[in-house]
Amino acid sequence: MSRKFILALDQGTTSSRAIVFDHRGRARAKAQQEFAQHFPQPGWVEHDPADLWETTRRTALAAVAEANLTGADVAAIGLTNQRETTLLWERATGRPLHRAIVWQDRRTTALCARLKRRGLEPLFRRKTGLLLDPYFSGTKLAWLLDRIPGARRRAARGELAFGTVDTWLLWQLTGGKAHATDVSNASRTLLLNLRTGVWDDELLRALRIPRAVLPEVRSSSEVYGHVETIPALRGVPISGIAGDQQAALFGQACFRPGLAKNTYGTGCFLLLHTGGKPVVSKHNLLTTIAWRIGPDGPLEYALEGSVFIGGAVVQWLRDGLGLIAQSGDIEALAARAPDNGGVYLVPAFTGLGAPHWDPAARGAIVGLTRGTTSAHLARAALESIAYQSADLLAAMEADAKIKLRELRVDGGATVNAALMQFQSDLLRVPVIRPRTTETTALGAAYLAGLAVGFWKNRAEIAAQWSAEKTFHPRAIRLATKKLQHDWHRAVERAKGWAI
Repeated sequence: MSRKFILALDQGTTSSRAIVFDHRGRARAKAQQEFAQHFPQPGWVEHDPADLWETTRRTALAAVAEANLTGADVAAIGLTNQRETTLLWERATGRPLHRAIVWQDRRTTALCARLKRRGLEPLFRRKTGLLLDPYFSGTKLAWLLDRIPGARRRAARGELAFGTVDTWLLWQLTGGKAHATDVSNASRTLLLNLRTGVWDDELLRALRIPRAVLPEVRSSSEVYGHVETIPALRGVPISGIAGDQQAALFGQACFRPGLAKNTYGTGCFLLLHTGGKPVVSKHNLLTTIAWRIGPDGPLEYALEGSVFIGGAVVQWLRDGLGLIAQSGDIEALAARAPDNGGVYLVPAFTGLGAPHWDPAARGAIVGLTRGTTSAHLARAALESIAYQSADLLAAMEADAKIKLRELRVDGGATVNAALMQFQSDLLRVPVIRPRTTETTALGAAYLAGLAVGFWKNRAEIAAQWSAEKTFHPRAIRLATKKLQHDWHRAVERAKGWAI
């Protein structure tokens, strides 16, 4: 094969990254560039669409140059992206009508409340697998159409284009020739029917969104178009798209029902592959499309749960309390305490995510005594990350009626061996840190490569996945059950505080 590499473009919330992968799934070159965050009002978060494109374009060129490649060496490009972030632009000119409204933005809280008062949440829950929450794209798009003069009328005439970040980048890469998204990103909009994989007219009517503004929904692995706007990469096919968490699930080779991954970052995102039928959650988890491989492939599903404050609790100990100078110091400080000393830290600084979904919860530290030290607080902070993830997995197992056999992990906090060991002790299953940690970008690369024959099938990809370190349960089960019991008592004390 003359083209020996795949270029993955990973457009995130604070930076854009590009990674060149070889046929063995190894990263050969990387580039990263941060961009500005805009906060026009409390609770509002925006990005400049030009920044999303320009940083993506620059990092793509930088990674290819670092690997000493030309476009002739690149077999395909895969895209993965911050999900739910919403853009609206003119089809004729490509000019954005507004800054991108970021997934973290809460400006549509009142709209979601009105929809709930109309009794529409069960409809959205049933059809999309999601909650009526400002987190998702549909209400953001409705806000743009309401607030920009003439936008809804122009959208109905087909003059405007909506997209999540993958759609915006695909439009830019192809010079406006492709207006499309994949099923994984589309399933996060509140507009897609989870079971059919197509835009749903009843949901569109509820949000007053014209169908003409929407992108075409495609699979996660097929050729969507070719690069037109980056001369060094002109003609390279763009052939893989997935939202960042689904891409990480694919990059971890979680191809069978019962396989799960947890990404430990600022928050934690835990996804469990559930197979070919959507699992309706009874524990406030989200049902989402994992991917569709090829235009004729079946839809595959996952259960998803989010921990709002994961690694961010370590940042709080560093920046808010000054207990550590660097985030990496947390492990050594926590190790100075033989146990948590009865101290539990519930990091509900912005409420509690799944399975609680309590926006009125607030952070709490319980069990303090005169003997409590900074080491106990550090240990309680680390343990809170594992407790929250364990609660998510217990809910997932109950919903999916699947018993977890192992947990595959990625993200910055996985370098903390003590945290990973404690996670294994709580779950009573092996926790596996892979050799390749760039799982989100790798998942996008795999999806792109499958579409052009760079990799034959998922079996070939699964054979490349390997463990760098496996943490096996060591603690006595009764001891961890007592710890979790007291953790749940602490969580109950944190709930509803801001009411």
